[in-house]
Amino acid sequence: MTNFLQQLINGVVLGSNYALIALGYTMVYGVLRLINFAHGDVYMLGAFMGYYIARFFQDLVRKAGEAAAPSAIGYFVIHFLQGKTAEELSVPGALLVMISSMLICGFIGIIIERFAYRPGRGGAKYTLAFWLALLCMVIGHYMGQMQGAWIGALSGVIAGLLIEKFWIKKTRMASRLGLLIIAIGVSLLLENGGQLVFGADPKFFPQIIPSKQLNVGALSLNNQQIIVLVVAVVLMLLLNVIVHYTKVGKAMRAASFNIDAAKLMGINTDRIIAITFAIGSALAAAGGMLVSLNYPKIDPLMGILTGLKAFVAAVLGGIGNITGAMLGGLIIGLAEVMVVGYGQSTYRDAIAFSILIVILLLRPAGLMGKGLVEKV
Repeated sequence: MTNFLQQLINGVVLGSNYALIALGYTMVYGVLRLINFAHGDVYMLGAFMGYYIARFFQDLVRKAGEAAAPSAIGYFVIHFLQGKTAEELSVPGALLVMISSMLICGFIGIIIERFAYRPGRGGAKYTLAFWLALLCMVIGHYMGQMQGAWIGALSGVIAGLLIEKFWIKKTRMASRLGLLIIAIGVSLLLENGGQLVFGADPKFFPQIIPSKQLNVGALSLNNQQIIVLVVAVVLMLLLNVIVHYTKVGKAMRAASFNIDAAKLMGINTDRIIAITFAIGSALAAAGGMLVSLNYPKIDPLMGILTGLKAFVAAVLGGIGNITGAMLGGLIIGLAEVMVVGYGQSTYRDAIAFSILIVILLLRPAGLMGKGLVEKV
């Protein structure tokens, strides 16, 4: 019984992380009917953003502490960011790391939607200029390091603007299959771009919050697991408030119900879709940060399998249903931990997909999903 309760706690903690990532899948699908396969890689970016921001804050604290006469800013940095040691961060400091990571990844989500998915939905200005600038920047970097990268980016922007102005009149809307291929392409870009920028070798997330073991009777857990669970629950409750009790949330639900009708009612659906991507990406970034506290080894390919499991969780709960995504994440996390806890770790990754097959055979729309009837 003790082992079961211990695995139950571990499964809920892991499942809450899957739920955070699954929410991004289900929100985007609910509005666009699109599977954003790049979402798992945004989770990876969230972990790396947290890694670099945490190291930056640690350097600030270290430099302020080494100064002979710290300035007013130095005293503020030490008292606001530093924990018990220079390597640890205070609770506000750790929270600031997570919020910063979420904001950066939210902005990246908007960029992905604006320059990858929106053109496939009927065209968007400056798309070609963006991609040519990115391509020429990489080529320039290899030819002339930093100066070459800037020159390449500028050349790409100018070339893209000229081509869009004089040769490209209108972009045709891509099919659902075309958008799916775009999503896979963005995923591959983020994975390989991550290896180029961050390096292919694994990195270890700094222990900004030291691990402390807590014993409750025969059960054992640490403070980091409690932090992960509490933060995940707070974020999911906050999302629920946004979706059900704010004007933006009502617009999201209207676009999810019928995007064409939402346009006729005066809703700026492009803006709502961008906000949806931003919120989903921010939640994935929070998941990356929280997972990195317990599993500090991070690498540019860490989002592949985790993203697939979160996608399974979204489908399991009923993709497009926010509550279903939370439930699906918990089920997948619990099943995975139970399999490992009872000595069958070989099947850890297979269990998620096995559960998916069984559920879809019994309920094709997922546990909380509703079947849709399409007129033909």
